[in-house]
Amino acid sequence: MELTVDKVVMLTGGIVAFPVFAFVTSLLFWPGALLKAYNWYWRWRLGLVVRYSHSRSYRFCYSSRGAPGGTTPSLLLLHGFSATKDMWLPVVNYLPRDVHVVCLDMPGHEGTSRTGAEDYSIQGQVSRIHQFVESIGLDKRPFHLVGTSMGGNVAGVYAARYPSDLSSITLVCPGGLIYPTDSEFISRLRELEKNIEQESIPLIPRSLQDLDDMLNLCCHKPLNLPRQVRRGLLDNRIPNNDFYKEVFLEIVGEKSRHSLQDHLHLIAAPLQVIWGKQDQVLDVSGATVIQTALPCCQVEVLDNCGHSVALERPRKLATLISDFLSAREGRDAKKRS
Repeated sequence: MELTVDKVVMLTGGIVAFPVFAFVTSLLFWPGALLKAYNWYWRWRLGLVVRYSHSRSYRFCYSSRGAPGGTTPSLLLLHGFSATKDMWLPVVNYLPRDVHVVCLDMPGHEGTSRTGAEDYSIQGQVSRIHQFVESIGLDKRPFHLVGTSMGGNVAGVYAARYPSDLSSITLVCPGGLIYPTDSEFISRLRELEKNIEQESIPLIPRSLQDLDDMLNLCCHKPLNLPRQVRRGLLDNRIPNNDFYKEVFLEIVGEKSRHSLQDHLHLIAAPLQVIWGKQDQVLDVSGATVIQTALPCCQVEVLDNCGHSVALERPRKLATLISDFLSAREGRDAKKRS
């Protein structure tokens, strides 16, 4: 989904209908707000409703479409580091309308409560996700869990800790493994370890140049976003940079760095693994690591695709998940007959 000025004009104008002068002014002076309006429109068009669930003093923010039921399990989608529930919009666009979909803001991200480091480790996030699942009753029927990058690390550990909750699981370029081959990002991290201050983290941009570097690292093909759109992305991220750094240091710390690796042998749910062949953040060799530990898993490697599979290949990702679930339904139906 390439976000161009023309698309923003078309989409925003189609629902808000404010004068051209106001649009141009917003684009120039409040590009971050305009991007939020763009995501609002996408959710509205896709039938996603933003909801909140409170469990004790903790608040979860999520968007959902549909209701549990039918032969297809509900889908719970977990985003990656420093993203939000809206990163799944391009994928939801291609998912069947009759499937119950839940996109959650991970702990501390966007509308979900921001607490402290204990919730940002992988184990801490898993506990919070389970709390969310119970708070909305998603555990009343086994559901399909999808996680990408950091969310993939969390999803894998969740599958190991709460196997009865799940019907199956999809991991997209997951973190938390011991990768046979260092990616570009991992190589940079090794350099950063020599710098105690760790002021320059590749996934936490502080300038437009940093943002461009991050996008080039995460995507195989350049996105060619207009400058004001990039400025809007940066403006929406910068106020959260201290939080992102806190989370980052937790998930690369000793307790979380290899969490998925340590829990692979405990994953019993049917597993699908999807990876971008040109991933520069987490090397595709991680797919082999998972397949070696769990030979029955289904592995899909996408050519001409980097780390941001949900952005670069949303239709393909949605199709692979849907086909995986359909195949599972077919096998389950044969067992019942």
